[in-house]
Amino acid sequence: MISDNVLDAALDYIDDNVDIMYVCSNEPTTFVEASATYKLGYKSTPTIGVPEAGTTGRKVVVSAVTDGVIDGTGTVNYIALADSVAEELIYVLAVDNPRLIDAESVFTTTAFDIEVA
Repeated sequence: MISDNVLDAALDYIDDNVDIMYVCSNEPTTFVEASATYKLGYKSTPTIGVPEAGTTGRKVVVSAVTDGVIDGTGTVNYIALADSVAEELIYVLAVDNPRLIDAESVFTTTAFDIEVA
């Protein structure tokens, strides 16, 4: 068993360092892929909650986005959270319902959990 304090430290790292969310066409494995190669849009300063009890461990909730900026056309398949200052890719999530977006629209997401156990 890993203590809640250790799990919370990992989740706090996400909350303390993520300053941008990217929506991507393909799965990014680097900051450059998330921020340029596969980027279809972004949301600056996404809201991330404090660590709390999860299903199997501890989690944070990333709040829903209603005003993401679209600057590309394609199908959103992944969400990437990153630190734009350190150019670090921190977390990548496959979306449940990929959807086509275009340059004239605003992207939205539902809230989602990041859980560690």
